[in-house]
Amino acid sequence: MTRITVVRRALHVTLLVLAACSTPDRGALEAHAPALSIGEPADVGMSAEELARIEPAMQEMIDEGRTAGIVTLVARQGTIVHWEATGWRILDEDPLQRNDVFRIYSMTKPVTSVAVMILVEDGLLDLDEPLEGILPEFRDVQVYDGGELRPPRRSITIRDLLRHTSGLTYGLFGNSAVDRMYVQRLRALEMDAGPDLKETIETVASLPLLDDPGARWNYSVSTDVLGRVVEVASGMTLAEFFDTRIFEPLGMHDTAFHVAEEDLPRFTAVYTPTRAGLLVSDPPDGPFSRPPSWYSGGGGLTSTPLDYLRFTQMLLNEGTLAGVRVLRPASVRAMRTNQLDPALTPIRLGTTPVPNTGFGLGFAVTVEGSDEGRYWWSGIANTWFWIDPVEEIIGFAWTQNAAYGSTPIDAILRDIVADAVVESNRVAVGAR
Repeated sequence: MTRITVVRRALHVTLLVLAACSTPDRGALEAHAPALSIGEPADVGMSAEELARIEPAMQEMIDEGRTAGIVTLVARQGTIVHWEATGWRILDEDPLQRNDVFRIYSMTKPVTSVAVMILVEDGLLDLDEPLEGILPEFRDVQVYDGGELRPPRRSITIRDLLRHTSGLTYGLFGNSAVDRMYVQRLRALEMDAGPDLKETIETVASLPLLDDPGARWNYSVSTDVLGRVVEVASGMTLAEFFDTRIFEPLGMHDTAFHVAEEDLPRFTAVYTPTRAGLLVSDPPDGPFSRPPSWYSGGGGLTSTPLDYLRFTQMLLNEGTLAGVRVLRPASVRAMRTNQLDPALTPIRLGTTPVPNTGFGLGFAVTVEGSDEGRYWWSGIANTWFWIDPVEEIIGFAWTQNAAYGSTPIDAILRDIVADAVVESNRVAVGAR
């Protein structure tokens, strides 16, 4: 199949999506996701002409050899107004489809954060309680300070873990002495490493902190620790809790810690860009095709665009979807509100600051500018989502590329969507 054929197929699919209610695509969507609908952009105050710029922009990324395939999705007020697959699931062999299965990596973190907030609402956790009260292995944790170990100035709290102010690290995105210890002792992104979640978190607790809890924002295994907190507080495995309290209530039937054998034909390959072109770095029959040894609440899930849209639409709806309430509105509002002191913002990914950005309870939060209030996160294989509660818009730009940030698909999508908003809620609010 040629690239031109792939483009034509994507355009044909798009026309089907925006067609009348009797189309098979619409029926399939309503069967899988009855709380969502497909509609014309004009119905929700957006421009079809502007949104039509998305597919050619993504095709350009593919034609340049920067990635193999991209899914983009835009929904406003619960109505999908753009949803396209461009390029390949398997390069030059198998075209990407709109609801294929992706490794979402750190987009698992918002799911774990929602699980924690459910347990807070259940009265089984408190945001400001010390971690060692739930996980005693953290009782004697020490801070690495100038080559010496000392007790932390205060305990790690559940809130610290949610907002990445715990003093923990990843080991993969820094070069401090503590980061090097993590690399030596912890295989943080390998879910088939051998130990289970309990043993993995015991290893984390045996390592020193990078800094005192609350002293800095540092991206870390905090959310993996929260996964173990969920297990201890609920009495379930993390997978069981996700299924029981989040996935089944929301109808997220394609989201799990590994891809079932029957779904492997829908599972995308991950590519690494090299001078010789794109090379497969994780094939569909790789680690995510079998159950992991430990459930990574920080990066272990696979999912599809429709499933994750149900999750994000629940958040945009302040905790409810199709009559099912997962969280109270106050909990969602707290999650999407910056929780960091000004001295800790903007957050940094590695050494790179993210302008105008703080962090809530599980998400990055834009704290000023034209899209203030937008909250978002991404996965290391370049899956991106964002939610704009003011404009009532959800946007996805997903690919499978091992070089994080090498394909600016999210920035391109956000710019086009901003241009496509004809009836702006921000303008309406500002005019009052």
